[in-house]
Amino acid sequence: MSGALPDDLYDYIPPDEIGTPAPPIGRPPKHDVESWTVTDDWPERVPVTEAEIDLFEAWFGDIFDELFGPSR
Repeated sequence: MSGALPDDLYDYIPPDEIGTPAPPIGRPPKHDVESWTVTDDWPERVPVTEAEIDLFEAWFGDIFDELFGPSR
């Protein structure tokens, strides 16, 4: 397919649909989220392995340095 592009690339949208929000993707929630309750059932101390620490330092080290200062 070749040729010149149309002057208005949005010309294919019918005027009555411009500005209307797209419908949400996926299923609607089964319950009203306003009535949900969030419960924290994690233990007081969560075990973390050295491999997990290395992974976070590799990916987020620059952000951690900004927030907490450079590591020693």
